[in-house]
Amino acid sequence: MLPPLQKRLDEFRQQGRVQAGSLIISVFGDAIMPRGSRIWLGSLIRLLEPLELNERLIRTSVFRLAKEEWLRSEPSGRRTDYLLTPAGQRRFEEASRHIYASTAPQWDRRWRLIIAAGELTAKQRDALRRALFWQGFGSLGGDCFVHPSADLRAAFDALIAEGLADVLGKLKPLMAADAQLGGAASDIEMVHGAWNLERLAGVYSEFVDRYQPVLDQLRDGQDAIDDESTFLLRILLIHDYRRLLLRDPELPDVLLSADWPGQQARVLCKELYRRLLAPSERHLDTHLQLASGQTPEAAPFLLERFREVDPLAQVA
Repeated sequence: MLPPLQKRLDEFRQQGRVQAGSLIISVFGDAIMPRGSRIWLGSLIRLLEPLELNERLIRTSVFRLAKEEWLRSEPSGRRTDYLLTPAGQRRFEEASRHIYASTAPQWDRRWRLIIAAGELTAKQRDALRRALFWQGFGSLGGDCFVHPSADLRAAFDALIAEGLADVLGKLKPLMAADAQLGGAASDIEMVHGAWNLERLAGVYSEFVDRYQPVLDQLRDGQDAIDDESTFLLRILLIHDYRRLLLRDPELPDVLLSADWPGQQARVLCKELYRRLLAPSERHLDTHLQLASGQTPEAAPFLLERFREVDPLAQVA
């Protein structure tokens, strides 16, 4: 019987279809951005090869990400580096504030609303609904979308990135205090009407079931785990967790059940990531290269990920 860590890696390798572009985004955001946001394409191919992603698939996915303005290329002799565009960098920095937070954000008791004030075609409405769903917005009827804490400017920027610039003039962003919507009781009713919390709880529970055995294995410490495997597992962990957070509106605790599995998933991800960090960084020190042949060092902020913040220090 395979140890849990190797079992998770094998599960990924045996998938019939892999969204390589999405995985590469996770690699850039988690591993490459702390090292200057750039990497030689050949090095990226070698890093992902153990996950059985072939060279052609990685090249095609990287070219597509460049076309979508996540990445840009920079030749260096006969080799080529790929690096984040300024827009890609901003997207990752915004996502990082959610992914690597030790605790859920505090709620300011105001709801963010996006209302379709102009007429949309059925195709536009469907595309808008899908795009806002992946930003964690819930739906109040067909033309009103709600979120407890989203940055509305960033939400509109994301719609532009999704090719929906033509509908922005028909959308109206609003802020509303909970009292304006009827207080706490109405908040809870609205939450259950706007989001399918049962489905979201289910995917969080699946995440916990998938990674808890791996954490138990690392806590036990009896199985020798090579640096390459810790790097690959770290990437899959953050990739899966990032995709969960894209769906999660990060509702305040007062509007969730006491046993909400999202909090359990956050605590699990935090501890597992911290245990994987040092050996996976050793792997990157050896195998991540620029086109010049250099290996950039990791920035100090990498060590701050998932670290508790002292509230007294914040006040000071």
